[in-house]
Amino acid sequence: MAASNPDTPGREPRPTRIAFAAILALVLAMPAIAAQPTKGRNAEIVVDAASSDVDYRSNTLLFRDVVITQGPLRVQAERARATGLDFKDATWTFSGKVKMDVEGGTMRAEEAVVNFVADQLARATVRGKPAEFEQQMKTGGKARGRAGSLVYETRGGTVTLKENAWLSDGRSEIRGQQLVYEIAAQRVQAGKTTGSDERVRIVIRPQTAPEPKVTP
Repeated sequence: MAASNPDTPGREPRPTRIAFAAILALVLAMPAIAAQPTKGRNAEIVVDAASSDVDYRSNTLLFRDVVITQGPLRVQAERARATGLDFKDATWTFSGKVKMDVEGGTMRAEEAVVNFVADQLARATVRGKPAEFEQQMKTGGKARGRAGSLVYETRGGTVTLKENAWLSDGRSEIRGQQLVYEIAAQRVQAGKTTGSDERVRIVIRPQTAPEPKVTP
């Protein structure tokens, strides 16, 4: 029997089959990938998922009950979609009970788009109704924020709250269309977006003085 020509009309071309085979090999290697240890900020990226599928029409990978970690950074969601497992320049979309642990804080949302550049998590945009941010403060209290979207930048260590942004340290609160929170410094910058005339509102609640002791 003559060998079939892979480039015959009506048949799938060879390069496409090779690409799918490469993706399938990566999917089958998931247990080995998940077993690799993280060692620090510049450690390897670890992908752990309950299951994964290949969408041949869009050449993408679909994950369920997925967790991705790299050093102190961790993203967890019910579902994730990505094009391959090459993190040199990749975009992952997470959905369903998204929780993202960053250095010193936690974000929760309904959806997150995470960008990887040069094998590093560079930027994450989380959206919700609202999306929420929380950080344990050095003073012992907690900083809490919420907005329509949160943008986390790893290089600057900032969380930008956009769309009806609100941030509080338990005693005072600040509202604005856009707030920029510096995680390490625990400092907030407030400003308005281009073309907006919305003002920043700050509410400071005075501390309640202790009642004087009455000597019998």
